[in-house]
Amino acid sequence: MNRFVFALIVGSQLLVSTSLFAQDHSELRASLKSLQEKIETLTATELKIEADGLTRSRQPRIADIEVYAKAVEWMLRHEEIYKPNYIDQATIALATGHERADLFAGKKESWGTKAGKVILGYYSEVDESAQPYALTLPNNFSLETPGRWPLHVVLHGRAGQMNEVNFISRHDNKPAAEDAGRIQLDVFGRTNNAYRWSGETDVFEAMRDVQRRFRIDDKRITLHGFSMGGAGAWHLGLHYPDKWSSVGPGAGFVDTYVYQKIKEPLPDFQHRTLGIYDAIDYSLNAYNVPICTYGGENDAQLVASTSTVDAAKKLGVDIKLLVGPGMGHKFHPESRKEFMAFHREKSQEGRPGFPGRQKIRFTTRTLKYNECDWLTIAGMIEQYAPTTVEGEIDYKHETVNITTKNVSSLWVARGIGAEAITIDGSILPLADAARNLLPNVLYMKTADGWDVVSYDDTRVFQENKDPVKRHGLQGPIDDAFMSSFVCVRGTGKPWSQNQHDYAMFVLNRFEKEFDKWLRGKIRIVDDKEVTEEMMQEHHLILFGDPGSNSVLADIVGKLPIAWSQKSIVADGKTFDPDKQGLAMIYPNPLQANKYIVINSGHTFHEAQFKASNAQLYPRLGDFAILDISQQEGKYSEKIDHAVIFNGGWRFPNSGPKTADLR
Repeated sequence: MNRFVFALIVGSQLLVSTSLFAQDHSELRASLKSLQEKIETLTATELKIEADGLTRSRQPRIADIEVYAKAVEWMLRHEEIYKPNYIDQATIALATGHERADLFAGKKESWGTKAGKVILGYYSEVDESAQPYALTLPNNFSLETPGRWPLHVVLHGRAGQMNEVNFISRHDNKPAAEDAGRIQLDVFGRTNNAYRWSGETDVFEAMRDVQRRFRIDDKRITLHGFSMGGAGAWHLGLHYPDKWSSVGPGAGFVDTYVYQKIKEPLPDFQHRTLGIYDAIDYSLNAYNVPICTYGGENDAQLVASTSTVDAAKKLGVDIKLLVGPGMGHKFHPESRKEFMAFHREKSQEGRPGFPGRQKIRFTTRTLKYNECDWLTIAGMIEQYAPTTVEGEIDYKHETVNITTKNVSSLWVARGIGAEAITIDGSILPLADAARNLLPNVLYMKTADGWDVVSYDDTRVFQENKDPVKRHGLQGPIDDAFMSSFVCVRGTGKPWSQNQHDYAMFVLNRFEKEFDKWLRGKIRIVDDKEVTEEMMQEHHLILFGDPGSNSVLADIVGKLPIAWSQKSIVADGKTFDPDKQGLAMIYPNPLQANKYIVINSGHTFHEAQFKASNAQLYPRLGDFAILDISQQEGKYSEKIDHAVIFNGGWRFPNSGPKTADLR
């Protein structure tokens, strides 16, 4: 589809939506308000019951109600009435919400217990928003059925006109397939983001909620999807290979340059972070999980399957490929039968129990994705470089043999049935290491080879007081928005009014874009409201400068920059805070296991969300200075300087903290 035709289609959709939205929706708004009032009453009652200690909170069940109200609220606020039947869909959604609220008030809630499809919800740790998912219970389902159920996790394709109301309508109260024999989770994923960032978090939060409610066999979880869902299956399947009994990507994309037809190399601070999501770089991980991929013979997205299959084959790893004869961007009926038969077989086999696979071949380019069965990469020498661990348990000789590339430290599960371990030729203890007190043993690379880390030194390593990059604390800026965060607004007198005004512009843009494109309301507090508990539980996203933001003032002296009223000095350069905006991520000096982010939300924006979910890659690395100019209340931005911190959270040219961190 060429850009002109695409623009005509989008333009016509907007005209239809605007026309429909101009109609009177007073009845819909009144019903929504009534449901929201019921939810407030139910929530207040449950919180009081919990506070009185009379019973455990039933509040998670309120999410099953609130997702209906949220769906209609978001549709109306963002004017997303794309077709006349969306109004009917919203009316039905509100009616279901009212019915559930009344049942809940009477302690008669019974939804989600019978065969068929049902919409459920949970409260996300990211922003406390209610997020929906669809669950299909098979025809033979019963709460009394003994044993555990296999689970299929299904990722939907991109649908530009799909919002929560439409997602609910597609699934709610539909029948189960006759031969399912499994529970199926259809993920909403915060709409169309290819299951990246908080969309990725949504997949695992929805899974946890299903596992909380039902007896799920965690060794028999199948992941599959088509189109954007195929891209998501490639991404989550290869980044988390020990989570699934099998993975089924259909079409989709696995890289950025080819899929987006980018001819010139991106700047280094962007190019390197493509290694976070370019799934083809992780093709070795198909060794650890069975994969069956599909593409239509005439589908341009077939290349996602063929290129990954070829990349894996060069590494001695097999991926099953199905090609639908004569098909475009959809499943061939016979191919689909073979596709589902493959996953049914692998589900029946299940993943092996602890410790998992005897042999592991695992690769990553970021500590975000660092674990496979009994082995975890704890540190990398060079950030975003190919990092590989291959290991095998030798049960006969009670040893483990491991080879590594670009690894500075790693964890190995103690209870895998081995007395000793060999890492790149270094022979070390395992079963009795570190006083036999921790479930995992830490090993550190030195100039002379590898050493086992003592119990006391392991505890120091875990505290990370002199921070180095770790899993969940490895950047870039966008990583902070995958888990719980709070935005902190400066209320004092700015050192630079322009810097402060720019920060408020960024906060306002972030609030609007997160609401529209990631379906949540960011939490905003004033700097004077930040508590110790808040710092322990959330990443802090600080807006302002050390004059206007008191939290920033408390920590600025502990950051790898020098910030005064007249200048910002960083990476050997001097910048003007009146003309240049600063954005960065860093471990919170007051709470070592959380981030602080300064003057940034997501580093990609509305244009990228609209264009393609493949464009949702980091734009600013870990640290950036932007030339800013204001016109009619809006700022234009141009990147002046941006870098990725080394493994010691320092500027690349400032030298490592230790010999094995660059």
